[in-house]
Amino acid sequence: MSDLSHVDEVGRVRMVDVGSKPVSRRRAVARASVRMAPETARRLRDLPKGDALATAQVAGIMAAKRTSELIPLCHPLPLSVVDVALDLRDASVEITAAAETTAQTGVEMEALVAASVAALTVYDMAKAIDKGMSIADVELVEKTKEPA
Repeated sequence: MSDLSHVDEVGRVRMVDVGSKPVSRRRAVARASVRMAPETARRLRDLPKGDALATAQVAGIMAAKRTSELIPLCHPLPLSVVDVALDLRDASVEITAAAETTAQTGVEMEALVAASVAALTVYDMAKAIDKGMSIADVELVEKTKEPA
């Protein structure tokens, strides 16, 4: 079990001690996809609840800032930027979320949470008109670390 960063030698969960790690500039990019009927995609910007894409973008940014409150063992990070982009396609919304920080630990969870919450927000906004939507392919696509 010691191969898992959040589990100690005897199997107890723990927050990773990053105190001795150097501060680095870190960036992570995640993506998610909301699959839907083509008609839903056509109607997405004009839903009765308002512009679903703008709402999802703001929701993703807000979620990234609260990651340590949602994921129990994540460190709170000083985010320097969070960018959430939504690309409306014929039968999906493709979401890309990027987060950056200068800290002692990575920022991939913030990017993943941003992409996930943006996808959930699109789903919530359109669920009344499309019962067959699905969220798929939530994944980390980039992680970098440079000296501060």
